[in-house]
Amino acid sequence: MGCLFASALHRAGLITTVLTKEQHTGLSIHPTTTLAIEDQSSCHESTLPTSNNGYHGYISHLLVTTKAYDVRSALAQVAHRLDPDSHILLLINGLGFLEELQADHPSLQFVCAITTEGAYRIDRRHIFHAGRGLTRLGQPGLQQSPPWFEEWSHIALASTWESDIETALWQKLAINCAINPLTALHRCPNGDLINQPGLAEELSQLVTEISRISVANGFSDIAATLAEKVRDVISGTSSNQSSMLQDILAGRRTEIDYLSGHLLARAKLLNIEAPLTTNLVAKIKKLDGSITCNS
Repeated sequence: MGCLFASALHRAGLITTVLTKEQHTGLSIHPTTTLAIEDQSSCHESTLPTSNNGYHGYISHLLVTTKAYDVRSALAQVAHRLDPDSHILLLINGLGFLEELQADHPSLQFVCAITTEGAYRIDRRHIFHAGRGLTRLGQPGLQQSPPWFEEWSHIALASTWESDIETALWQKLAINCAINPLTALHRCPNGDLINQPGLAEELSQLVTEISRISVANGFSDIAATLAEKVRDVISGTSSNQSSMLQDILAGRRTEIDYLSGHLLARAKLLNIEAPLTTNLVAKIKKLDGSITCNS
């Protein structure tokens, strides 16, 4: 996703630099990198400057697209290049990491984002843009979009500023907590959750539990439409593998702690029983990182 947005920002005429993971100090050892963004009709290449984490140049705007469990480490590596005027945009799955970052870096300001853009990696810097969507950005406590969003809104990926980003983030969390763990546990594409009667019943019970937790956390409107929203997402992505299933199959760590794990933590704070979510978290953690990919 980072490559997709970096290419879009570059093509819109905004100065965009790709951060690499190398720890060398001084000038970047990779002065440029080429990103290839392919879709159904074309493939566009963009060559962008790069910078490594040890470089000391100031970063005014930082887009972070890591896994939720990597964001604290990623930000710590470039914290010396940021100050209170920097804008850090977090395009990351799940919830809970923002509070961790705010505790680590109380002087920095963070913007949250969610997207329905579809993309997957063909090669390290070759991305297939599988589906157009909408990116919603927002900053807790900031209803009006900041000045920099005017330039961002001109990129070729549809975006909007959310005055209530907390609600948007919770809705995505609730939907992900209904779909991702079940597909990962049962090794199935999204569509099986509504096409197979046994899985459909399991999904229905889980959605009821997530709705109850949502109401307790002040998101009654989300709870009222959650079953419909979950079904819509599943119908629109019926042949897709969820990101959690992909992680399990590839032997990678999942983001369960920042999805169902976060939901469970919020339930416990309010003394809400969540046996289904508790069971799913335990089962996914047993699988987490234990499967190797044979492909």
